[in-house]
Amino acid sequence: MKCDACLQCKVRPSALTGEGQFHTVQYMRMPAEEVYAMTRNLLLRVSITSIRSSPVQPNPGSGLRLDKKRGNHLRRAIGTAEAMEAEKWKRTALLVIDMQNDFIKAGGPMHVAGGKAIVPSVIQAVDVARQRGMLVVWAVREHDSFGRDVELFRRHLYGDGKEKPTTKGTYGAELVDGLIIREGDYKLVKTRFSAFFATNLHSLLQGAGIKSVVVVGVQTPNCVRQTVFDAVSLDYQPVTVIIDATAAATPLVHNANIFDMKNIGVETPTLQEWCS
Repeated sequence: MKCDACLQCKVRPSALTGEGQFHTVQYMRMPAEEVYAMTRNLLLRVSITSIRSSPVQPNPGSGLRLDKKRGNHLRRAIGTAEAMEAEKWKRTALLVIDMQNDFIKAGGPMHVAGGKAIVPSVIQAVDVARQRGMLVVWAVREHDSFGRDVELFRRHLYGDGKEKPTTKGTYGAELVDGLIIREGDYKLVKTRFSAFFATNLHSLLQGAGIKSVVVVGVQTPNCVRQTVFDAVSLDYQPVTVIIDATAAATPLVHNANIFDMKNIGVETPTLQEWCS
């Protein structure tokens, strides 16, 4: 049967037995994510061996033709899933929020207690994002040494003899060890909680064809949360927060904010779930 629809017309297995016996394949309209999920299930439950050993073989000649036909269906399904997966990730950006020394290093003026523990997870998330061909955006705070671009409630931290957190050009404003901006990544400087507030992030993502975002970094109740809520308001779909690649001052604060974000439709996988 020839499919006459658009890219969202894909093969879908209509039924599989517990032993993995192949029954039929139908063409139908499906969202890309459903195509990928269902094809993955197909790959888990049906192997080339099980197809070749299918009992539906009226005679040796016709059985061979059936096997080849079923193999062609499976190959098309696999090719479709891989193409749709690649397209999905090209339209997804990873936003890495405030993974800077002043937030992560112990004793830093803006230290987030849970930050150090998530550094390996953030490194892995970035590596996986690059492997998938995703746009990686590094959202960082870099402030004027006089604090003229800082929120009013923080300006007392700037000036002569003050700590001056994440001042541009200082060690505190640099990314923590293990995180490196590479060619093809994008560095975004922000001066408020949200990576979208008074920045070009939305226009950057729109110009790159980005439809969904994944968020990692610190800290959950402030910059992570504000960025996520703005992404939801701007109709990015889905918006994802990797729960063990984000952190706050305490697990209680972190979990409470994850709960709030989940309640507005944000996806909240673990790193292992997101990487699988």
